[in-house]
Amino acid sequence: MRTHPVFLSPLRNVFFTMSRSLSRFLSLMLLNVSLNLHRSSIALQVIGGNATVVQGETAILPCKLTDATEPLTQISWQRKTRGKPVNDNFFTVVSSGPNYVNGNDRRFKFIGNFSAHNGSLQLSEVTLLDEGSYSCIFTLFPSGNHRTEIPLNVLVPPVTSVKDHHPLMGNEEVLLATCTAAGSRPPAEVKWTYSKKVKAITNTTQHANGTTTTLSSLFGVPTRDINQQPVTCVVTSSALSKAETLPLTLQVHFSPTEVNISEISKDSFECSTEANPNANFTWSRPGQSWPQSAVRVDGAKLQFLSITSVLNGLYKCEASNLYGRKYGQLYVYVTSGTCTACWVLFSLLLLLIPIGVGAWWYFKKHPRTFSRPSGEGQQEETENL
Repeated sequence: MRTHPVFLSPLRNVFFTMSRSLSRFLSLMLLNVSLNLHRSSIALQVIGGNATVVQGETAILPCKLTDATEPLTQISWQRKTRGKPVNDNFFTVVSSGPNYVNGNDRRFKFIGNFSAHNGSLQLSEVTLLDEGSYSCIFTLFPSGNHRTEIPLNVLVPPVTSVKDHHPLMGNEEVLLATCTAAGSRPPAEVKWTYSKKVKAITNTTQHANGTTTTLSSLFGVPTRDINQQPVTCVVTSSALSKAETLPLTLQVHFSPTEVNISEISKDSFECSTEANPNANFTWSRPGQSWPQSAVRVDGAKLQFLSITSVLNGLYKCEASNLYGRKYGQLYVYVTSGTCTACWVLFSLLLLLIPIGVGAWWYFKKHPRTFSRPSGEGQQEETENL
């Protein structure tokens, strides 16, 4: 049986017209929703910022959502740090409260407000391993996730020290002292305050963890002029609240120089010398027994308790340290029960003996002639002295 399409044509037209209208309506609805979502996305902002903290202190990771009209369902935190190089979900906040994810790092504390769209975190006891990028994510319905990145920069203060190398006195340039600023980030600056007689050389060493050790060495010729000279090492760094100053007195070591013995009272004598480190003093009596009951020794001091002839003789004072020793000598002569002549330093004897020997030698080489009377006139004689 043959159909007649002329009767179906109006229905088809109506159907197609309705379908086209519905499709257009749905397209307009979707476009309107998309436009509203787009306007909403343009209007809202997730505001973060950069955070910088000194190692061991507390950091604030700021995060706030503004101009949002859609309901907030969740705040999430992710991190990618030195200690967590793979992106790590570690913290979420919902209307009922905060939750730790993938562990329980109690150093993190939620200090924001869910209702106020504030997702800020506090991180205490920061270490270098915490340095990296932190992502704060606000989830809205129906638009989805909106995020921002918060870089965390960790400063590491240097461990500072100064060392005196105690060089031995000499004529060549040597290392006198070093000042170290170890393991800092960024690198510390190390400077010296010193005289023109020394010079500084500075070197740095980079470490795998991103820190730097700065070593400044002080060089000079170790002479008496350098010994006991004050110098100061000054370390500055953005990780320090103020510059660190490390004072040092340079020490040049040398053996004892000339030993002097001085009379400090009528019955006491004392040794003195220059030495670094300080000399130890020892009194002795070469070739004779020590008069224990008549003498008292206290370090460099020698005191005679009773003045008798038993004290007569030579006394030697030895000054010594790690680098050498020197001697001074004292000759004592008592003429009676009282000390009428406690004569003095052996150095005086050493002075007089060469003079006497020189005089003898002179007169021996240059004899003089003199005359004396005799019974029958004068007779010349020559004497060699």
